[in-house]
Amino acid sequence: MDVLYFAWVRERIGLPRETVRTEAVTVADLVAELRAREDRYAAAFEDLSALRVALDQELSDFDAPLAGVREVAFFPPMTGG
Repeated sequence: MDVLYFAWVRERIGLPRETVRTEAVTVADLVAELRAREDRYAAAFEDLSALRVALDQELSDFDAPLAGVREVAFFPPMTGG
């Protein structure tokens, strides 16, 4: 599955995207796997309330299932101004 990182999430992890092999059932499970990888992932996913997630380019929740999903994107909430 392709995992995309945007804005400060990308800056903390140091990658714009990567292909991840995972057995995660939900987005939250995927986040737990990523957090366990390295400190930079733990830092990026430290506060999930400051993140949004999209599955195959549709906004979703962290408890959403990953079955059949090809792309997961993590990004901060959008702000206007």
